[in-house]
Amino acid sequence: MNRYCFAIFAFSLWVTPIYAQLTQQASIAYEGVGLTPQLGEQIPLDLSFLDSDGKAVTLQEYFHQGRPVVLTFVYHTCPMLCSSLLDGVTRSLQDLSWTPGTKYEMLTVSFSPYDTPERAAQQRARYMNRLDYPVAEWRFLTGDEASITALTQSVGFEYKWIEDMGEFAHPAAVIVLSDSGMITRYLPDLSPRGRDLRAAIVEASDGMVGNLLDRAFLYCFQFDPTSNSYVLVARRAMQVGGGITALLLIAFLSILWINDSTKSRRE
Repeated sequence: MNRYCFAIFAFSLWVTPIYAQLTQQASIAYEGVGLTPQLGEQIPLDLSFLDSDGKAVTLQEYFHQGRPVVLTFVYHTCPMLCSSLLDGVTRSLQDLSWTPGTKYEMLTVSFSPYDTPERAAQQRARYMNRLDYPVAEWRFLTGDEASITALTQSVGFEYKWIEDMGEFAHPAAVIVLSDSGMITRYLPDLSPRGRDLRAAIVEASDGMVGNLLDRAFLYCFQFDPTSNSYVLVARRAMQVGGGITALLLIAFLSILWINDSTKSRRE
């Protein structure tokens, strides 16, 4: 028994330094990877890319249309994370009552300079089929390293090629911009709730997209970065509740006054 314990102890002494070394190497490899929010900043709209048909376009073509833009970054040979993000975003879009390309624009940009329009077209077809909206539009762009770097740096999207793994290390997030190209919200989630995505779109449009209930929601709820969601602001909710109560009371008293006036005239 003592021999077995000694063997286990000796093995742990041998394994621990190796594990620590591997952990340190992984930590070094992933340095500089993450998301640094740049809320309120303007992205460069003169950058050139290729759409999924291979046509040269600039970002400018998808902005200044009176619609917010929902932006995601992927690369099309990603083994898991990018597909999980696009799958999650698709589910979020299906929860909305708005068709992509009408109330807002959907824009997915590959951050790999080796991705081609053909690959982008395959991904576009895949997710357009899943959405199954007759007039929907979802743009998939590829580009050269200079344009990709300029765009990713402007939004604080930090990624790195890991040679030993043969893949990119990168964050996953949904970025919402105004129609002028200003960054208004980050949803760092593989599958943002439809409610949160809708609120972020309304917020980016400055109330031009959505209805009165959407604007009331934004007044009572604010985005909480710690929970990556919109949470209730009690003070504002009480203000709205008090206002509604006051209006109902005024309406009730008005009805009573009208009834009394009518009754008096009859008498």
